[in-house]
Amino acid sequence: MSAVADPPARVPPDRRPPARRAAVRRLRTPAVLTVLAVLLVVSAVVSIGFGAEPLAPRIVLDVLEHRLFGGAADPTYDAIVWDIRVPRTILAVVVGAGLAIAGAGIQTLVRNPLADPYLLGVSSGASVGATAVITLGLFAGAGLWALSLGALAGALGAALLVFGIALAQGGLTPLRLVLTGTVLSSAFSAFASFLVFRSADPQAAQSVLFWLLGSLSGAAWDQLLLPLLAVLIVGGVLFAGCGWLDALAAGPDTAASLGVPVRLVRNVLFVLLAALVGALVAVAGGIGFVGLVLPHIARLLVGARHRAVLPVAALAGALFLVWVDVAARVMVRPTEVPLSVVTGLIGAPVFLLLLGRRTYRFGGASS
Repeated sequence: MSAVADPPARVPPDRRPPARRAAVRRLRTPAVLTVLAVLLVVSAVVSIGFGAEPLAPRIVLDVLEHRLFGGAADPTYDAIVWDIRVPRTILAVVVGAGLAIAGAGIQTLVRNPLADPYLLGVSSGASVGATAVITLGLFAGAGLWALSLGALAGALGAALLVFGIALAQGGLTPLRLVLTGTVLSSAFSAFASFLVFRSADPQAAQSVLFWLLGSLSGAAWDQLLLPLLAVLIVGGVLFAGCGWLDALAAGPDTAASLGVPVRLVRNVLFVLLAALVGALVAVAGGIGFVGLVLPHIARLLVGARHRAVLPVAALAGALFLVWVDVAARVMVRPTEVPLSVVTGLIGAPVFLLLLGRRTYRFGGASS
């Protein structure tokens, strides 16, 4: 009897050569970007109908049509859709995209997959500024801008302090940034808690807590310019320096051997990310998990190259936060739930699933 050769074993998709996996992901990137962009536009329009007063899609489209192409709509629906919900949806898109970009950048800066946009102490510094506004009446002359102005001042002050301490101790190395940011974050949080404890306002603690957990309820047309400019400028600079970011993610020695000015890139990256996070926290408070989880999802979809990760993470972050905001508005209607409550409920199990994937890679190494 002649021996029959066994059929060749099929190579699992995750065992393909690295070069072939990279080629497949490069081809996949335009399709992923297209799908995410379409989903984001549709979701942004649909989400406008959700809230304390549900609106039919026909009403939303009617108001948008009359606003964009001329005409008159029902004044009541026009006020709800155009003056309240459209700015809120745009802010969700901007903040979600910005946090995802900042998360990807900071994870590269400190070469740590657990890093998020608030690692540098910016959020805790912003909490001190916002708490001072709520409890002490700081910047009271700024009116509706007082809270955002106080938070932005606190965020930038914290970033400067972290930057100065890290430089004084020898430079912005990943370990030094993580340790300095973590320690100062604890100090800022303690000081904010002290301000709340000393406040004579019984509602101060609740107001501070709601702001710390993130909210888009204060969205208005005149508040969109600062975060939008921050996201566009910082995102554009990071995208232009994708090659340097890829080299930096591989390690400082590898980056230096490729001609990357490691110290300069780290300093510029820190300043850009601190300014971006400060601008976002100033208008939306602290929103957790977006900057931690979405960059990893982007890497799973299109690989670790920043040229693909940054736009995919931005679109995914925007899409994610649009629906998080919808959930926050409808979970206990008519009351709103802080955004970090929703992102934590979703982000924690998603991140645990990411940890269970044997093929996931961060910075070129299997996790």
